[in-house]
Amino acid sequence: MTTPAHAKIDAEVKSGDVVLFMKGTPQFPMCGFSGQVVQILDYLGVPFKGVNVLDNDEIRQGIKDYSNWPTIPQLYVKGEFIGGCDITREMFQSGELVELMKTNGVAVRETAS
Repeated sequence: MTTPAHAKIDAEVKSGDVVLFMKGTPQFPMCGFSGQVVQILDYLGVPFKGVNVLDNDEIRQGIKDYSNWPTIPQLYVKGEFIGGCDITREMFQSGELVELMKTNGVAVRETAS
């Protein structure tokens, strides 16, 4: 059954090339894990949309159900769930994240590659 929250999340996930469901905003992350993912994306120079789950309890719980992933932040690229902070950080350190962005047609800063 699709709930209104599920439909809203689905629309957000598909609203941009890179979408981060996070606590707080890209300018003011409200948790360290969200802040780390924002720093990684900023370092890569990747434009992204931040969705503040603290603004809406239905979204905050719904995103966990949507992805079947228990924690926030959650990173989506081209509508595909990538992972949370640990996975994003590991992919960044190994160079996989840059490759994933490039493969999906998302521009990254040249110094990041």
